[in-house]
Amino acid sequence: MSSQDGGGTRPDSRPEPSASEVVGAAIGGVARRAGIDPAEEATTGDVVWKAMGGVRGVLESILPSLVFVIVYTLWPEPLVLSLGLSVGIAAVFTIVRLAQKSPPAAAMGGLLAAAAAAALALFTGQGRDNFVIGLVTNAVYGTAFLVSAVIGWSLIGLAAGFLTGEGTAWREDRRKRRVFRWLALAWAGLFFARLAVQLPLYLANETTLLGTLKLVMGLPLFAPLVAVTWLAARALYPARRG
Repeated sequence: MSSQDGGGTRPDSRPEPSASEVVGAAIGGVARRAGIDPAEEATTGDVVWKAMGGVRGVLESILPSLVFVIVYTLWPEPLVLSLGLSVGIAAVFTIVRLAQKSPPAAAMGGLLAAAAAAALALFTGQGRDNFVIGLVTNAVYGTAFLVSAVIGWSLIGLAAGFLTGEGTAWREDRRKRRVFRWLALAWAGLFFARLAVQLPLYLANETTLLGTLKLVMGLPLFAPLVAVTWLAARALYPARRG
């Protein structure tokens, strides 16, 4: 139905997007910015490398934590030294991104997370608290992926549906539904594995080992799972040609 107003026709307003559409758009947008789009032509290596952010992304992911672990191990006091150097490196990367006109939100995200973690550690006086935000993040992400798989609304499927324009039609395909469920469980397993290894070290106040294993269980586990997810999605959605 349309309404008349002074002889003009006003088109109907669009219906409010469903929760699944909102979630799919959000996750799909993140995946697209990371270079993970099953509808595009790309090699697996290119996708994984882009998902990690290239050389700069790898350095941004590793250096702040690595510097903190090294400095804290050698000079645990004053705590502000190791935390300050870690946040300082994150700030340098942020300034470079802003200078290259990266989106402010993307540029500031890592710095804000590093600053918040450092602020908590300074407040408590415990170096291990520099990793609390990471532990909470793993718990939240792992739970979200696990719940989405259990209830049949895989977050991976929602993202793929948004990126390919399929919406939620993938839920009517048994093969896609099964693949997306296992992918969501795999991602949940990654986050919970990190939590299972790192939380006991946090509780035991093994800060150096905690920081080291955080690095070991970061990109080295993230990259292979991105590759598996990409290959599975490409098998379900062959790239559009022409």
